[in-house]
Amino acid sequence: MEKTRILNILLVEDNEADAKIALRAFGEAKVKNRIFVAKDGQEALEYLTATGKYISRREFPFPDIILLDINLPKLSGLELLKKIKSSPQLRAVPVVMLSSSEDEKDIRESYLSYASSYIRKPLGYDDFVKAIEIFNCYWNILVNLP
Repeated sequence: MEKTRILNILLVEDNEADAKIALRAFGEAKVKNRIFVAKDGQEALEYLTATGKYISRREFPFPDIILLDINLPKLSGLELLKKIKSSPQLRAVPVVMLSSSEDEKDIRESYLSYASSYIRKPLGYDDFVKAIEIFNCYWNILVNLP
């Protein structure tokens, strides 16, 4: 196994229970990353543009990858994805859609809007931990990020 690095991950999730499960799963994974949580699309946009309470890049570093739910208040995940991919400053950041939706329209729209991948949230906790371990292996070891 090659050397791993610690990634700064922005998790955009409005469901507090799902966010806690994701944070716990990341905590149990073999590779430790720094996870920052935004509760809606507007808050995530502020994080990404270092505005509002996210002005300090020292405290809130630019993410290496974004885990983005589709169904968000204020600014939906698909709307946020389109804003990210239309911005020269943000478009290189990989965005992984993480959603409970199996709707073919959501999946297709995500890829048409340049999502890096689409992951359906596993239903069981153990499956979620396994998915996070695979995610970590792929994004921390196999992929070269800018």
